Amino acid sequence: MMNQSTASIPPAPQTIRFVMARTQHPGNIGAAARAIRTMGFWRLALVAPQRYPDPQVTAMAAGADDVLANLVLADSVTEAVADCTRVYGLSARRRGVSLPELDPRGAAAEIAPLLEEGREVALLFGNERSGLDNDELSLCHAMIRIPSDEAFSSLNLAQAVQVMAWEMRMATLGEVAVPEAHDAPASADQMERFFAHLFETLHAIDFHKGRSARTIEQRLRRLFQRATPDARELRILHGILADAERMARLAREGKASG
Repeated sequence: MMNQSTASIPPAPQTIRFVMARTQHPGNIGAAARAIRTMGFWRLALVAPQRYPDPQVTAMAAGADDVLANLVLADSVTEAVADCTRVYGLSARRRGVSLPELDPRGAAAEIAPLLEEGREVALLFGNERSGLDNDELSLCHAMIRIPSDEAFSSLNLAQAVQVMAWEMRMATLGEVAVPEAHDAPASADQMERFFAHLFETLHAIDFHKGRSARTIEQRLRRLFQRATPDARELRILHGILADAERMARLAREGKASG
């Protein structure tokens, strides 16, 4: 369950959050809080950290008290990004999930106009040992890889947070052209409910015909994540799926009565 302290008033309204999933070392939480605060950000969310609260968090935060006071705890990444319309996953490995790939500067340039529009955006970081897993990456619209020396590519988690916080500060300090107003993309929670409905419908109409559904579902996820539908468009798609389910049910009933 999400939990947020109100012990301190945030410095300013913000729509970008830094999300750290399954963090193992509490010192990295504190160092990340310090890193984002020095760049003018304060929204930090933790997903199922192994050790929190912990004295090392406060020690490594070095005075970033407003970040810690407003820190959000969540049980899952899905919960932590539920209201976000864009999620960017930081990963050193390409893994098996095919996503658009950006470097930090390119990502910051893409994100800055979204923040100007008031969009909720998440930067998602995996844990120190294994990074983001495929299920977590599947929630992302794009992947950010920090270019590093291939012979020594191990970057500390808090350092990765600092790199992205720096790039975001530089991008948001610049002049950003606000795109033409249009309906905001659906949130992560709305997209997950749509995917659940879509995959249930595919099973209802026997689309897979006994074959594994995983590859098709991953490709459909990527397709709709690239399309970034808004809430109104999702309602249309839900209606189409509901009609497909109804027709499948009528067909089954017709066979049964015949």
